[in-house]
Amino acid sequence: MYGFGMFFDPTMLIIIPGIILSGIAQMKISSAYGYYSHISNSKGLRGAEVAKELLRISGISDVSVEMVGGRLSDHYDPTKKVVRLSQDVYGGSSIASLSVAAHEVGHAIQHHYGYVPLSIRSSIAPIVGISSNLSWFLITIGLLFGFMSSNLLILKIGIFLFTIVVLFQLITLPVEFNASKRALDMLEEYSFLQKNEISGSKKVLSAAALTYVAAALTGILQLLRLLVILNNREE
Repeated sequence: MYGFGMFFDPTMLIIIPGIILSGIAQMKISSAYGYYSHISNSKGLRGAEVAKELLRISGISDVSVEMVGGRLSDHYDPTKKVVRLSQDVYGGSSIASLSVAAHEVGHAIQHHYGYVPLSIRSSIAPIVGISSNLSWFLITIGLLFGFMSSNLLILKIGIFLFTIVVLFQLITLPVEFNASKRALDMLEEYSFLQKNEISGSKKVLSAAALTYVAAALTGILQLLRLLVILNNREE
């Protein structure tokens, strides 16, 4: 009878901190967004009108605001210059709705004024899309048949492609943090939210930012784990 230890991969311990932080991040975003999505802003403003007004104030006239299906599917599309807001955010008047709308406008402002980290992220995004799917396919083959030198090379290629994904996650951090800072500054400076409402907005955006931090940490730890496995295979 085989013992549990025969099937236990000790390298999995490396990624445990990332898994824990990801769980915490998901709880925080669910809690913060869930709570502040039920608290309306004192002026009764809606996400779409705030997004449009912030674009106008920022001197951006070539970016449109559209509604898109799904929950928390909000994003800025730099290729088509469109701020896409989910239905709850587009027509919502909650503090969470305004926070998310302003955050996406923050990305539009970054694009308009040539924010370097966003430009870098946008330029490598197509490569990352391919690398993300192909890397784990190659890594899986390399891990399953790593005893063959040719498949060890496949593992190395897979790890290289995964490294590109991790770098993309790291570049994403300043992009997201900067967009949130722009959002908070604008919401407060132009009085879309009152001072007592800004704290709620900060909680929503901070919780969202933590999910990106968790993803980056998990990616780094997973990469470290793969490098340890590769080193063990080469010995």
